[in-house]
Amino acid sequence: MKAAVLYQAGEIPQYADFAEPIPTEQEQVIEVKAASIKNLDKMRAKGSHYDKHENYPAIVGVDGVGVLADGTRVYAGSATGMMGEKALINKHWYVPVPIPDGLDDVTAAALPNPAISAWLSLAYKGKLKEGDTVLILGATGITGKLAVRIARHLGAGKIIAMGRNQEALDSLEADVTISLNQSDDEIKQALKAEVLKTPLDVVIDYLWGKPAELLLSTLAGHDLNATIEHVTRYVQVGEMAGSAINLPAAILRSTAIELTGAGGGSISKEVISKIQTEILPEVFKLAAEGKLSIDTLAIPLKDVAEAWQRDAKGKRIVITMYTH
Repeated sequence: MKAAVLYQAGEIPQYADFAEPIPTEQEQVIEVKAASIKNLDKMRAKGSHYDKHENYPAIVGVDGVGVLADGTRVYAGSATGMMGEKALINKHWYVPVPIPDGLDDVTAAALPNPAISAWLSLAYKGKLKEGDTVLILGATGITGKLAVRIARHLGAGKIIAMGRNQEALDSLEADVTISLNQSDDEIKQALKAEVLKTPLDVVIDYLWGKPAELLLSTLAGHDLNATIEHVTRYVQVGEMAGSAINLPAAILRSTAIELTGAGGGSISKEVISKIQTEILPEVFKLAAEGKLSIDTLAIPLKDVAEAWQRDAKGKRIVITMYTH
């Protein structure tokens, strides 16, 4: 069969022949239709992720959409690589609910990673409640855009979106948008004006770095929402603007902020177990109804080397296995 094959860590996956998978008693073969290229896939290929490839050559890609032997179309993960015409999946690790007929393979393959991240950050780490005011820092990225819509679906009363891409900001279904292209003082004044109207309940931060410093310093002080009666639940998710910040101790002492992170190591097993049975089925249902969407760029498997290095400009690249 044909697959996206990685021969050594740090190299670019190549379109090549690979032996067809042979399932063990706990596995089954899935005919793959589409698989997205994610940061996780690239980190594993570089050898920089703790869950890096152990043996070479290897097929890249951790998840995707395919068809089981009985014809059911499902989303699944594969420990041995998903970017091939066929893949091995655990008999128990796939979404048991079939993907809705109205949802195409490319969208179904692109949605899970960012949608799960946004959902877990909002619902479980941010503990979003009906009517909460939510601020999305970095709302113009792939996951940020989904976070805005998912926050609304989960009951957010007011959504404040912050980002640099003005066109993307204008397209969001947020109540308030704040551009990061302004001066620091202008950003802080815009933030302060909104926080004085409605104190922040949940912050989802995909940027960290300087934007986080501006936001946290704006929240500091008893003239805003810094009371024990109102706590801002600040969830750190990404670091697109920097991996470190300067956080004066006084900010945490003068502000009722719960600072936490959302990632693979911070989610309980109980919550993770709900991804297959509750969260992803709901994500696919919302997408089929047109309530969730993601910008994608579909590229055939034969062009995987070019796709791997391509700047998709805000779109999620999805490798398709179609031969026509």
